[in-house]
Amino acid sequence: MSWTSKLQPIIIIAAVGLGLFLGGIFKVPDGTEVLIEIFLIMMLFIVFLSVDLRAVGKAFKNVRFTSTAMFINFIWTPVFAVVLGYLFLSGSLDMRIGLIMLLVTPCTDWYIVFTAMAKGNVPQSTSLLPLNLVTQMIMLPLCLFLFVGTTTDMDLIPVLQSVVIVLILPLILAMIVKVALKRMRAKERADAVLNERGNNLQMLFLCLAIVVMFAAKGHLIFDDPVFIVTMFGTLGVFFIFTLALSQYIGRMLKFSYEDTTSLTFTTMARNSPLDLAIAVIAFPDNPLIALVLVVGPLIELPILALTATLLLKLRKGYIKKGSGAPLRVLDQ
Repeated sequence: MSWTSKLQPIIIIAAVGLGLFLGGIFKVPDGTEVLIEIFLIMMLFIVFLSVDLRAVGKAFKNVRFTSTAMFINFIWTPVFAVVLGYLFLSGSLDMRIGLIMLLVTPCTDWYIVFTAMAKGNVPQSTSLLPLNLVTQMIMLPLCLFLFVGTTTDMDLIPVLQSVVIVLILPLILAMIVKVALKRMRAKERADAVLNERGNNLQMLFLCLAIVVMFAAKGHLIFDDPVFIVTMFGTLGVFFIFTLALSQYIGRMLKFSYEDTTSLTFTTMARNSPLDLAIAVIAFPDNPLIALVLVVGPLIELPILALTATLLLKLRKGYIKKGSGAPLRVLDQ
């Protein structure tokens, strides 16, 4: 394990602290948030370079894994979101709407990076992206209508733009670079560099995105402490329970460590940037909904980092005890 993997939580917490510090002493210019997308694109570009994309099609044929992830994300989680909303946010309809929007939309970017950091099955996780994206766009208005009594007319253009920029662009760039390296007969040398420094580069771009995010939005933590404490409690329950549930189901179904790790991150990580873009358009007169979606990743990212470190420790147990299916090492 590289030193960045060992110190991952400390590095990410330090990035959070640096972002809060910079946001506190400097006025962050409008539009700075675009840097988050740029760093996210670079981060995913490194991830896709490190993955054999030919394995994605094969991974999608894993019906048992896919059906399990779909059940947790789109059947169990919406019901759990409603329960959490009424338990913790009963006094605010807007906060419940924001929570439902956040929890019924699985992540389409961050989770791949954390899956890679925890040595999970990245091709398997990547294979879920198109299915998760299409399903969540159907489920989001349906869940709002069923559980909140709210219908929305969503403009899909910003959604598609976000997906193309943040996901499809780095994927295409990685494929082009791989083809170029192969023709130049430099692919083996490039793979060796990625094996040695890929995790460090992923961590670098992840931390840069976190610094910008907390510099631009971190002041929200101090503007309304009660709101933040409430959201920490609500999302904390969601993340802890989902971690335990995914690990239990993965072991019960005898998934390998890699597949169980992929299941954990695809069911824990949420698509807050996409939700925020939708909320601004769908609910322009309800800023509290957008605030929930802004605060979401401020809570989520450190928890995902700690989860990756925890799973790497559990990985040793899979190796020693032979838990689940045979371990398929996907070290990058």
